[in-house]
Amino acid sequence: MVTTDKNDLQRATPESQGIASAAILQFVETVEKQIHELHSFILLRHGKVVAEGWWSPYGREYPHLLFSLSKSFTSTAVGLAIAEGHFSLDDTVISFFPDDAPAEINEHLEAMRVRHLLTMSTGSGQFEDTWRSMVERSDGNWIKGFFEVPIDHEPGTHFVYNTGATYMLSAIVQKTTGMKVVDYLESRLFEPLGIEKATWTESPQGITAGGIGLSLKTEDVARFGQLYLQKGMWQGQQILLEAWVEEATGFRIDNSKHPNADWAQGYGYQFWRCRHNAYRGDGVFGQFCIVMPEQDAVLAITAGIDVFDSQQPLDLIWEMLLPAMRPDSLAEDAAVQNTLTQKLSSLSLLPTQGHVISPVAAQVSGQVYRVDANALKIETIALNFSESGCTLNIKTAAGEETIPCGYGAWHRGEAALFNQPLLFNRTPVAASGEWIDEDTFTIVVRLYETPFYHTLVCNFGGDEMMVEIQVNISMDSMKPLLLTARFASLIST
Repeated sequence: MVTTDKNDLQRATPESQGIASAAILQFVETVEKQIHELHSFILLRHGKVVAEGWWSPYGREYPHLLFSLSKSFTSTAVGLAIAEGHFSLDDTVISFFPDDAPAEINEHLEAMRVRHLLTMSTGSGQFEDTWRSMVERSDGNWIKGFFEVPIDHEPGTHFVYNTGATYMLSAIVQKTTGMKVVDYLESRLFEPLGIEKATWTESPQGITAGGIGLSLKTEDVARFGQLYLQKGMWQGQQILLEAWVEEATGFRIDNSKHPNADWAQGYGYQFWRCRHNAYRGDGVFGQFCIVMPEQDAVLAITAGIDVFDSQQPLDLIWEMLLPAMRPDSLAEDAAVQNTLTQKLSSLSLLPTQGHVISPVAAQVSGQVYRVDANALKIETIALNFSESGCTLNIKTAAGEETIPCGYGAWHRGEAALFNQPLLFNRTPVAASGEWIDEDTFTIVVRLYETPFYHTLVCNFGGDEMMVEIQVNISMDSMKPLLLTARFASLIST
């Protein structure tokens, strides 16, 4: 078993590694003005951390849900399993799951191989991600769900982004090694890189989800990118075969539509090609592991940005950071370095700013409101106000929970209210609230190990309370959820 010092990422000044601190400072300030919802970043140059920051309540000690950046880790497991002789790129997919294959197998399905899963070229029809058909199966057999989606094209000829294909890679690794991907990677990848407590959701079949669901700290993502930048070498040990790194991160299939978009530069084995000869692991809502071989640099980012704005941070990287990377060290600039250090140490997504407590608070504090039927299955809500903050008490069909909420500050707790199937259950939260007028109290609840936050606007009138709940980002409808509630005591009488 390979072991290494888990604190092996060295820190250095930007100038010593050929980057002006002023350029990094400009990048951070521009991100805050234009994007607003970056959660963290770590920039490595020549293997050393030259800048890092977390916007409170996010922090270096907390993992972050990576969504499809998980795919690059599944690809890594495939590369390791192939190197160990468990299967090959040219094995057919149906050969691993004869009991789950459909009764009639057309020529395209019969021709689908492991390499087609890796390159998202399974032959599925345009925009036909198999994922929904898999996860909506009542029997929980996602493998059968994958095979039931028609294969309209010859595998290897059409790129169609397909999270289900990554799940099948995970299933193949588990079938051939006898280990879930998350466990298989523990001694082969996570432990050598110093990655601790990786968590990954799984299917009803007990198979690591593969394409989504991995949670890691930002520094873990940076280490992963540095491993690939070093062509699989880590602390003198060849963790991944160099040939696999070259193949996985190279141009394997064309996906070009818009030449200036970083989603149209080609695709490898669960890695996206980028402009400027870079490549990246990529998760929706701004989870990035960007590797820049020509600049000998890695940038890890977590965020909560809208899917339609995902190109924006990449544009800023190419415009501001890339040109600032020089081949030789620069003269130290102590004044700007100090300004950058102060900026990075004080990053924050501001809590609500209100401190004044409405007279209405005394009337409604502790009052239990019974909620009309709703999608979250909330039965009752009560808010308890004090001088230092409030608590949101919620009872659902699954149980009761209390979320602490600060005035002008983030108060931390846990909640299961906003669970997302297949992604997370009870999760840490940080909440802040304010009275925006005499009758309206607003609460922001950040699920700070995910890209999500929810805003609850509670409007009080007589014996009723109206609550509007809005999530910041979603792959589905962004329509607010409206709740109507009344004093429980009045309902009971």
